[in-house]
Amino acid sequence: MPTRVQILKTEMVTHNVRHYRVEKPKNFHFGPGQATEVSIDKPDWTDEKRPFTFTSLVDEPTLEFTIKSYRDHPGVTNALWGCEAGDHLLLREVFGTIQYRGPGTFIAGGAGVTPFIAILRHLNAKGGLAGNRLIVSNRTEKDIILRDEFEAMEGLETLWTVTADPKSKLLQQRIDAAFLREHLGTFKQHFYLCGPDAMVADLRAALEELGADVSSVTWEK
Repeated sequence: MPTRVQILKTEMVTHNVRHYRVEKPKNFHFGPGQATEVSIDKPDWTDEKRPFTFTSLVDEPTLEFTIKSYRDHPGVTNALWGCEAGDHLLLREVFGTIQYRGPGTFIAGGAGVTPFIAILRHLNAKGGLAGNRLIVSNRTEKDIILRDEFEAMEGLETLWTVTADPKSKLLQQRIDAAFLREHLGTFKQHFYLCGPDAMVADLRAALEELGADVSSVTWEK
């Protein structure tokens, strides 16, 4: 049975991404990087489930989701944009295979960075970010999620690239085998991947080709 929780607060992150702070049910547990299926407790939406990652720390008294809304598509994320404090969501069982296994490189495409938020926040709170790097590709600079927070994390190296923002001073490269070869010094490390399925599949193949150990690559299966 789904668990009903109230939205306590919403907060803008980018032009199309918001934090949703919600009630945390009693004895509710999750690990950094894990997710749950969420639906909106409103007519016509209760059975429309979508997976969203928890972005709060595990010991916080409330839960947080950081969700990109696709405003041009009449789906769950667009409906979520209309939700505010006092509305309710339905949560289900916790799942997820993206878990921290040791220092390495986190690579994300767009909103694919969300599973990494809780992991990196957890490491930051423990002072354990040394040796980790975050590489994220977005269409434009204004699409970057939590850029200031990530750049302020001591020990975390960040690298941003954009693919459709010629006025930006950031890198203007797609993340592919050539990008990885240019920007990574070694492939003998852990890798964490999240983004569109095609991107993740291409990066897994590229990393293997470049000498990464298949067992060192983590992605959402």
